Amino acid sequence: MTRPTARVLALLELLQNGGTHTVSTLAGRLGVDERTLRRYAQHLTDLGIPIESRRGRYGGYRLMPGYKLPPLMLTDDEAVAVVLGLVAGRRAGLVTAAGAAVDSASAKVRRVLPEALGRRLDALLSSAAFTAPAWQTSPPGTAVLLVLADAARRHQPVAITYTSWRGSASERRVEPYGLVFHSGRWYVTGLDSLRGEVRTFRLDRIAAAELVPGSFEVPADFDPTARVLAGLADVAYPYEASVLLLGTTVAEVREKLPAGVATLTGTEDGVRLLLRANRLEWVAGVLAWLGCDFAIEYPDELRAEVVRLAERLTEGAHSSR
Repeated sequence: MTRPTARVLALLELLQNGGTHTVSTLAGRLGVDERTLRRYAQHLTDLGIPIESRRGRYGGYRLMPGYKLPPLMLTDDEAVAVVLGLVAGRRAGLVTAAGAAVDSASAKVRRVLPEALGRRLDALLSSAAFTAPAWQTSPPGTAVLLVLADAARRHQPVAITYTSWRGSASERRVEPYGLVFHSGRWYVTGLDSLRGEVRTFRLDRIAAAELVPGSFEVPADFDPTARVLAGLADVAYPYEASVLLLGTTVAEVREKLPAGVATLTGTEDGVRLLLRANRLEWVAGVLAWLGCDFAIEYPDELRAEVVRLAERLTEGAHSSR
């Protein structure tokens, strides 16, 4: 933002956020001195934009209340960022709204753009391809997401209606410590009054959320992302396997196995790997892929799966077809 015109428009955008902004704050945001900032404010006034100036310790600039702002103005870079952001958010499952709402928002943005830029964006969207498939998930309700976000910021409890993976519904009082987006889904983690412990809930299973009286403090050094990933790795599966990985470190293994997949604990000899899975043959494949020496602690059935995998790999290596 080196051109004065761009800074003047940026000042207008800052003032559009509402409230009174001090001269020093605005100058710092734009990277100019206070004298230059006052000149930019005068430029806006000369353009007919009603800017009020307040003197004193808590003075500054603000837009006159009730002023109707001009139509949305976006640069080429901003327009591409907004439209591609909508597309990417929808494909990743990040956007909570239905597909029709995303398409409608994208169409509204394109309608206020210059014709030439709109054509280029349409060309980009029609010709762009993606290597990763779109997440096929059920997005949570926008109202639920916003209520939980507000509660986490305010440190205020919420009452939720939650349906478990078994299909049973329950009413709970939750103290939301944070919101996390992972692998196409939104999660909230915090203290669950029903269990009396920190739990993780999928937002798409929350039918309703409402702020309730009260307040709470988030435990010191609590990491919502780490808690959600650890909770996902701890989900019950038909099989649980513990394997000691020899001659390696937690950091090296974590590069291949994200926190949501496995639980890793450092030991004197290496790393203890705790995996939960639907099939033990998948665990055997993971051990082969990790490429380090290992010792199976349990279950014994995993040893047979590793032997079968080794036999298949040996047979394939000697096959001439």
